[in-house]
Amino acid sequence: MSFRDWAHRAADWSADYLERVRSFPVRAQTRPGAIHAALPASPPEAGEPMDAIFADLDRLILPGMTHWQHPRFFAYFPANASPPSVVAEYVTAAMAAQCMLWQTSPAATELEARMMDWLRQMIALPEGFAGVIQDSATSATFAAILTAREKALGGTANAHGLAGGPTLRVYASAQTHSSVDKAVRMAGIGGDNLVKVPTSGSAWGIDVAALERALVEDRAAGRLPCAVVACLGGTSIGACDDIAAVAEVARRHGLYLHVDAAWAGAAMICPEFRHLMRGAEEADSVVFNPHKWLFTNFDCTAHFVRDPAALTGALGLRPAYLRTLGRGEGEVAGVTDYNEWSVPLGRRFRALKLWFVIRSYGVEALRGKIRNHVAWSRELAERLAADPDFEIVTPPVLSLFSFRAVPARLRGAKPAEIDAFNEALLTRVNDDGRIYLTQTVHEGRFVIRFQAGQTETTREDVMMAGDVLRELATEFAATGFRSAEETV
Repeated sequence: MSFRDWAHRAADWSADYLERVRSFPVRAQTRPGAIHAALPASPPEAGEPMDAIFADLDRLILPGMTHWQHPRFFAYFPANASPPSVVAEYVTAAMAAQCMLWQTSPAATELEARMMDWLRQMIALPEGFAGVIQDSATSATFAAILTAREKALGGTANAHGLAGGPTLRVYASAQTHSSVDKAVRMAGIGGDNLVKVPTSGSAWGIDVAALERALVEDRAAGRLPCAVVACLGGTSIGACDDIAAVAEVARRHGLYLHVDAAWAGAAMICPEFRHLMRGAEEADSVVFNPHKWLFTNFDCTAHFVRDPAALTGALGLRPAYLRTLGRGEGEVAGVTDYNEWSVPLGRRFRALKLWFVIRSYGVEALRGKIRNHVAWSRELAERLAADPDFEIVTPPVLSLFSFRAVPARLRGAKPAEIDAFNEALLTRVNDDGRIYLTQTVHEGRFVIRFQAGQTETTREDVMMAGDVLRELATEFAATGFRSAEETV
């Protein structure tokens, strides 16, 4: 068969998969090592027919996949692949462009600039922010910390290293994502110099007074504060810093401010949620992931910066073989080499899928999906709160909340007993396959997270999660769980 035939076969397979994804258990129900053992130990010497490869795709691979496009995927955060985005990825894969420079794909560069400005407008960041598409929020945060490092040291670290220089300090709350920890390590600042500031208030935001004290103490001790990372919708429970208050402290102390809105940033396309990002307009950089909640295939991260020259000064290199002939000594108007805005030199044509998604749905339909997810999650939280066997631990932030089951037989039990029950219950829920949830630890206690955000999720899917939880919690409490006291 020709490439055309197999391309049609792949498109049909994809359409069939999305139509029947509801029929699969959400989380893979395979044992560790089973798929590895089923694959040949050595590569084939001769080519195999594509029919055989597709047959093994269905026989070996599909049963071992966790289905992120399942409408009852309520774990982690979504990694959406809406149909327009999938189609765009087909086209991107066929062109297979390496979009590192303007001249290597002018349309890719200029579409990226336009899409980033569309996104800027959609989340109401002011004019003056420029954007670049990164592969992930981790890379964007790493780029931000490198930029902050160079700003604090006057651009000397890239040339001379950090040896012999001042001890740099970065500040964030414990609710920020682990990508901040990773960025501080990779930037050579050191994990011990990431100051986890206490949180306060019902939003579990950074305690601004404690931040101020930490800055003053560090300066008095001869250390050099260089950056603050503010959190908008933390992964664990959706924690939100008071960004405006953090920005005021950062501005007064001359610190770089990075806002991590990886998940929640997409919801800022809805005006009624923008109070959560008040103050982000004062930041030096802001990141959010369209590949989470804006229905665009992974990977696609929107990274906005106030001063592109500071970013390219930290990351950019232009050897002779990466120069566009004809530029002379200056920049040609409108020409951007986005490789200088990113850690990798190589860059995929990620802007195309954003273009397909935004044009296909329109902004108002995208808002409608997010608004539904928020409303349905709040409705489920209210239903669980009304059930005496459940308690809401952290209330909904947009479409995320956390809870635990406390059946009658465990009321008054030790916290560790309730934690053990919920951990075992979560395993049973995910083994059941009808829904998929994940966990976190909040204030030292094991809790279960729920978030809605998959492209095709319906209200019925969300309400079904409550039915499954009640059914399995009741059954497990009655027949399957033995407390520590009962096992003695």
